[in-house]
Amino acid sequence: MEQDDREIIGRIFRGRPPIRVTAERIAIFCEAVGEDNPLYTNPAVAAAGPFGGIIAPPAFVAGFRYADDVFDQIPVFSRGGLMGGIDIELGAPIRPGDSISVASEVKDIYEKTGRTGTMIFAVVRSTLTNQNGEVVARVDHRMMNRPGRAGK
Repeated sequence: MEQDDREIIGRIFRGRPPIRVTAERIAIFCEAVGEDNPLYTNPAVAAAGPFGGIIAPPAFVAGFRYADDVFDQIPVFSRGGLMGGIDIELGAPIRPGDSISVASEVKDIYEKTGRTGTMIFAVVRSTLTNQNGEVVARVDHRMMNRPGRAGK
């Protein structure tokens, strides 16, 4: 692992301009993943539900991973890598009309050696907030790459 990779730990990256959430965007996501809960797609059912209207399903937050290109800023991941896992902590529900901002912090970069050789892992925590400053989610992404394969 290069020293440049470790020096980025603790750095915070701000995403692009906020991403506007629409009912259509939520419905497209639900269709793509096979989610059929009417609280996410049916305005009448959702209005009578616990949130008083349509909200995004929990997995919707994983789609904000590319909002700030943070992994492109880590030298060993600048040309790719494999998703090694994701942990999600949910906050306020995401609703149509919300504008979601993303800020990501590089939490850790470390090496592990296994049966197939050395792998480099990066853990990035993305904090998603809505236009009211409410945290809608914290998402920890783990990416993996092999030394010497970056940039190929």
